[in-house]
Amino acid sequence: MEAVLGTAAQTHSVQETTRTQIRGSSLFLFGRTLSLGINFFTQVLTVRYLSTRDYGELAYGLAVVSFFRLFASLGLQDAIPRFVPIYRENGEYGKMLGTILLAVGAVLITGISIIGMIWQAPLFFVPITTHEGLPPLALLSILIVLVPVESADAILDSLFASFAYTRDIFFRRYLLGPGLKLGVVVLLLWMKSSIVFLAYGYVVTGAVGVLIYGALLVKLLREQGLLQLFQIKEVVIPARETFAFVLPSLVSAVALCIAPVNIFLLGRLRTMSEVAFYRAALPIAELNNIGFASFTLLYTPLAARLFAKLDYRGISGLYWQTAAWMSVLSFPVFAVTFSLAKPVTIFLFGARYAPSGIVLSLLSLAIYFNVIVGFNLQTLKVFERLRYVIAASAVTAAANLVVSAVLIKLYGTLGAAIGSTSTMIGYNLLLQAGLVRTADFHAFDRRYLSVYLTIALCACGLFLVGSFTRLNFYILLSLAACASLCVFALTKRKLSIAETFPELLRLPFMRLLFG
Repeated sequence: MEAVLGTAAQTHSVQETTRTQIRGSSLFLFGRTLSLGINFFTQVLTVRYLSTRDYGELAYGLAVVSFFRLFASLGLQDAIPRFVPIYRENGEYGKMLGTILLAVGAVLITGISIIGMIWQAPLFFVPITTHEGLPPLALLSILIVLVPVESADAILDSLFASFAYTRDIFFRRYLLGPGLKLGVVVLLLWMKSSIVFLAYGYVVTGAVGVLIYGALLVKLLREQGLLQLFQIKEVVIPARETFAFVLPSLVSAVALCIAPVNIFLLGRLRTMSEVAFYRAALPIAELNNIGFASFTLLYTPLAARLFAKLDYRGISGLYWQTAAWMSVLSFPVFAVTFSLAKPVTIFLFGARYAPSGIVLSLLSLAIYFNVIVGFNLQTLKVFERLRYVIAASAVTAAANLVVSAVLIKLYGTLGAAIGSTSTMIGYNLLLQAGLVRTADFHAFDRRYLSVYLTIALCACGLFLVGSFTRLNFYILLSLAACASLCVFALTKRKLSIAETFPELLRLPFMRLLFG
């Protein structure tokens, strides 16, 4: 009897943990949807205003920033949600403060070092010389300041997620940041200025956002009574265990920077216009990450708490319920960006960006595949399968470099898209294989097979209609909306929407829709 009650209590705890994760992440999803509208409008204005060469130069500079930003914090933005919740749970406040100080110090030291290297070492630019000569140094010397700024922003995101405080993340990431960037682009158009003005604007708005975010963190720590518990004399910097966890994060970062590397290769082997075609499609394809990015912040801390209790079954339930939610919520974006890729790019950016259509379709496929398989990388890190992550990431990075270099040389922008897609899908398959040998964890949960079959059938049907008919763009868009409603209607019971958001049933007509 006690065993039955214990099992029931454990099951209830797992369900409550999953419900908490999905509800909190859904707030991020709402905020991310709001920010996407602002960022999307900003992207369209920027691409239409700048020439393809100017936009290519801006994209190349931002690719350099993206590459260095992955390493500027030494991967500590991933270590914070892994260790801080555990230290707080165990009352180890000295180690908690030490982890925070370690992350802040890493951002300052590596960020300043990278800026100094770019500003003071002209020979550094030889490896990243473009096919048309040196990259725009004036532009790059401005944009490189974004490396420590964006790294600090990522660290702050992880800290707020670790303390389970979503309101300020919502404000900073989804309202303040996108709004400031839109203001810079509006000023750019109004003043008819250049990309140098835009670069300065990006840096200033990023710095302002970090300063506000930092002030909110101090306020949060004071409200939760943690500032009083932090004593400098009791600080313990857990460098050994933290960097042991971070090492695979740094190596996996190499695999995750496929897009910046391929932009480097395009710039070196082809032209800036082809860089522009690839980069214009990338932000639209990344809209498929809307669910993934929204759920990531809260997944790792919750999975870490379950791992501390050795509750692998709970992690498995959390993993696949979250993956199913992300897949369904992201499907409308995938339906449009994959099946209607070419008309979408022409509609948004004009006929000169028609080559971006096939790029958008391929990149959307790769990114959405990453969404539907769930948080395999994050889960492997929580399970401390660090050697496997390092090996899989190193293989993927090497394969992408070789495959993409050959394909870009032969096919230009299309080659970059094919190389990115094949290596991203291969990387996810390798990571998923690493979860197979975990007891009480399902590498695939058959309960959600119907969800994935529904998504596959609707996506393939829409793709065939879009490929082999000449229907009007707006008719195809309507069909995509119908396919999305079909997916939602057929999967809503598996997602347990009514149980996760019972308050929805109090609204008029919502019981009919969600019940």
